[in-house]
Amino acid sequence: MVQSMTAFSRQEHDGEAGHLQLELRSVNQRYLEPHFRLPEALRDLEPAFREALRTRLARGKVECTLRFEPGGDEVAPSVDQARLATLAATLEEVRQRVPDAAMPDALRLLDHPGVLERRDPDLAAVKREALALFQDGLDDLIAGRAREGEKLAALIRERLAAVDAQVAEVRRLMPRILERQRAQLLERLASVRAELDPQRLEAELALLAQKADVDEELDRLATHVAEVARQLGQPGPVGRRLDFLMQELNREANTLSSKSVVAETTRCAVELKVLIEQMREQIQNIE
Repeated sequence: MVQSMTAFSRQEHDGEAGHLQLELRSVNQRYLEPHFRLPEALRDLEPAFREALRTRLARGKVECTLRFEPGGDEVAPSVDQARLATLAATLEEVRQRVPDAAMPDALRLLDHPGVLERRDPDLAAVKREALALFQDGLDDLIAGRAREGEKLAALIRERLAAVDAQVAEVRRLMPRILERQRAQLLERLASVRAELDPQRLEAELALLAQKADVDEELDRLATHVAEVARQLGQPGPVGRRLDFLMQELNREANTLSSKSVVAETTRCAVELKVLIEQMREQIQNIE
């Protein structure tokens, strides 16, 4: 159900009035930001296009380019026979009165105002065709965003599994970490026991125990991972929620790193940050 914000669609249609070509291109953007390039004769279609985008997309910069090439019998020019006859009679009269006057050739006659009638295409029909073409293009664009979204979701799930593995590794190492910390603490106490009063010693022990306790961080990491996985299966736009969850995951990874007292937890914390950053980069493209 995850939708990417990156996709492209190109649609074409040949009608009686001419050829229509539509291109839709979308990239990631914080909000929905449409841009339109339309022929002047079809400029009034923009509100309908904009509304269609608004009702079906939530985020992304969408560029819409529509081209129209008139063609066919519908737009073939024709000669106004009456106007041409009048012009020919006038030229004959001029030639009789001024025999040396240069007469215009056929192309200049056709260029005379009113001689060549240009029939504009049926714009109402063209607009109907353009609207139908836009809907087809939008369907195709959304299908492309869905396919890309599936790939992004798969990549994120792979990283989630790796985060779970790192959390499990820290849990597995915790007894060894605590034992090593206890041994280090006893060594330190042996050298400074005479210098510490009992209250100071107890405070030092409590501080170090608190510093090494990362159960709460590990629990929150596991909870956030489960919520990210749940959001990936939710309908509708989830990109902003996922981005917030990445911030929370990164916060817990930073706390885990700050509480690290041995190299193993430091290494796991660094790996967690790398995985979270990789997910965050992918989530920037999710609607």
